Amino acid sequence: MLYIAVCDDEEAVAAANAAAAEEVLGKCGLPGRVVTYTDSRNLLYDITEDGFHFDLILLDIEMPGSTGMELAAKLEPALPDVKIIFITSHIEYAIDAFELSIFRYVPKQERGRRLYAAIEDAVKLLAIEDGRIYTIQTNSRIEKIPYREILYIERDGKNAAIVTAGGTSKVRKSLQQVYDELASEEFLYIDRGCIVNLIHVLQVKDGMAVLKEETALPISRSHLKEVKERINTYWGEHI
Repeated sequence: MLYIAVCDDEEAVAAANAAAAEEVLGKCGLPGRVVTYTDSRNLLYDITEDGFHFDLILLDIEMPGSTGMELAAKLEPALPDVKIIFITSHIEYAIDAFELSIFRYVPKQERGRRLYAAIEDAVKLLAIEDGRIYTIQTNSRIEKIPYREILYIERDGKNAAIVTAGGTSKVRKSLQQVYDELASEEFLYIDRGCIVNLIHVLQVKDGMAVLKEETALPISRSHLKEVKERINTYWGEHI
């Protein structure tokens, strides 16, 4: 079940965007619920105070009281993995959107065509992510880690240490074995001893990959060019 929130201060626009989301869910054959808001404060309260969960949020940037950009920043601690699609008539916001890891940016003047495609891409990715789990199995335990929760993986002696926001899990395999098993474009070597999950990379600065969680991982000189190219390509496809 996917949960989608639509927030726009214009009721007719909010209804149209919600209808587009409903249509995409139907087309993809996925169960889901779409909730519409015309006041950003209500959306913020439902998430931060009442614990509402959403997988995808469609946000108008220019709203009275609190802009969509400000709202997205406030929502991130409560919903770190939520995908956000910004809808706006001001192109300058696209640059700021990178810092909030926005899934897609849709100009209002192209809303009809671009919004539907953006929602469809997000919904399909969410459906895939729900089923992508890395499993660690030993004689004494079975542990399942969703791909989206993996921040990075590093070599730890004869083990590979899989680091998430909740802690570290070790598996007695080489980094290359784990990388091959993940088989996903989001994972990239930044050093012989470290693989990073691109969805958590905020920026590359001073030879470091800076994650949203403020972790900074060193990028080896031999990998720096490829890392920059892959991140630029990844951002280009998701913004």
